[in-house]
Amino acid sequence: MNNLKQTLGPVAQQIMKKLTSKFEPAHLEVLNESHMHSVPKGSETHFKVIVVSDKFKGMQLIDKHRSVQEALKEELQSGVHALSIVARTVEEWQKNNFVQQSPACLGGSKHDKKEKIASSDNN
Repeated sequence: MNNLKQTLGPVAQQIMKKLTSKFEPAHLEVLNESHMHSVPKGSETHFKVIVVSDKFKGMQLIDKHRSVQEALKEELQSGVHALSIVARTVEEWQKNNFVQQSPACLGGSKHDKKEKIASSDNN
C-alpha cells in the first residue's frame, strides 16, 4: 500500500478504511482534490481514489466503479460531492499504472455564477 505524504482528514481516513476492508488492495490512494474546487479551505468534498485489487477480476469497468461507489455509499450521501475512481486489477496495474491528473474545476463559485447572470441581463 502507498504511504501518502498528505495528512488525511476524517472523511479520507474513512474512505481508506472502507476501501481497504472491502477490496484488500495491493495499492490504494485516496486523494482529496477539494482544494481544486470552489469550497472552503480544509473541505473533504472531492476525491480521487485509485484502487488496485484482484477483487476486480472478471468485472467490467462499470461494475468496478459501482462496487467502489457502493462501498462509499454513506460518504456519497453525506458530504462527498464528487468521486473520481481508478479501479484496476493487479495485472492491469502492472501493465499500465498511469493515472491522468484531474482537470481544473470549471464550475466556479455561486458568486461567479451570479455575476455572469447579472452581466448577461445587462446585454
